Amino acid sequence: MGTPNREKIIICTSIIGILANIFLSAFKAFVGIITNSIAIIMDSVNNLSDALSSVITIVGTKLAGKPADKKHPFGHGRAEYLTALVIAVIILYAGLTACVESIKKIINPVTPDYNTASIVIISVAVVVKIVLGLYVKTSGKKVNSDSLIASGQDALMDSIISASTIIAAAVFLIWNVSLEAYLGVLISFAIIKAGIETLRETISKILGERVDSYLSKDIKRTIISCDKEILGAYDLVLNNYGPDMHVGSAHIEVPDTWSADKIDAMSRKIANEVYLKHGVAMSAIGIYSVNTHENSAAQIRERVSKIVMEHKEILQMHGFFVDEQAKKMRFDIIVSFDSLSMKEMFNHVVQDVRDAFPDYDVQVQFDVDISD
Repeated sequence: MGTPNREKIIICTSIIGILANIFLSAFKAFVGIITNSIAIIMDSVNNLSDALSSVITIVGTKLAGKPADKKHPFGHGRAEYLTALVIAVIILYAGLTACVESIKKIINPVTPDYNTASIVIISVAVVVKIVLGLYVKTSGKKVNSDSLIASGQDALMDSIISASTIIAAAVFLIWNVSLEAYLGVLISFAIIKAGIETLRETISKILGERVDSYLSKDIKRTIISCDKEILGAYDLVLNNYGPDMHVGSAHIEVPDTWSADKIDAMSRKIANEVYLKHGVAMSAIGIYSVNTHENSAAQIRERVSKIVMEHKEILQMHGFFVDEQAKKMRFDIIVSFDSLSMKEMFNHVVQDVRDAFPDYDVQVQFDVDISD
């Protein structure tokens, strides 16, 4: 779950980014004006957009840190994804603007006026931008902040822009050929690509991504470890309400002899253990009962499992229970997303089981591969 320390790291890192970008922007604007370099002036404006990105990151972090209320009972953590989305749009805008301006300078070229001092200044700016970008991106990964990661990536892209102006200056001073407009077009494409990738990743998280397989398996191990009679953990669902903020649910297989009191106590224990170890709030623990009395229940389960798992598009069968006296059986099957028609495959498997056990009322739950 989100912590005050995480918020502090994000805000401090963003403030450093704001101060550094404002300084670099003023520095480059001065150099760009005296050298008549459109590339350096564009680079200066880009630094201002980076400062704005850092401001947006701070605002988003503050919004995300607001406590839950009646209208938003799961908190405001997803606000960070919205700020990352805004930053991605800013990156895209910067790339498109750079492309347009560069094309204008190809059509109507302007002769730059470079000197040794300006090249040295821009070289220093490149080093500063690389260090800043790596610092911000590393901090973002450390605290799982998409906004910081996007800002750090943007800063690294800016260092490439600045480096290109040095190359263009060197070529101009040596061969008296101005390449900065052409380099500007190439670099703008790189910026646009970075913006699209950031946008795509952020939208994917807003839509809801698959649970990390390692986390899913780790949580299930924690659940099973709570009691030796828990035979399995299934159907883990984690709803993401912001970076490191998850609300989950799962089913466990337990003997059919467990009392409601024991189930209640175990559900509470599982919820507590999962929260302490993984920071995931378990909103519900469902129960699958496992046969302990009927001698032929295991044989029936084995037969059903063989029928079900003969279909390669079925990944798992669980939650099996059979009532031989009432002639009823129930279980869940997980259908792979690779299936051409998941519903048809499900119906086909269910019919195969019903054909094999015509005297039974076969109740099957359709599950999909949402975790592992």
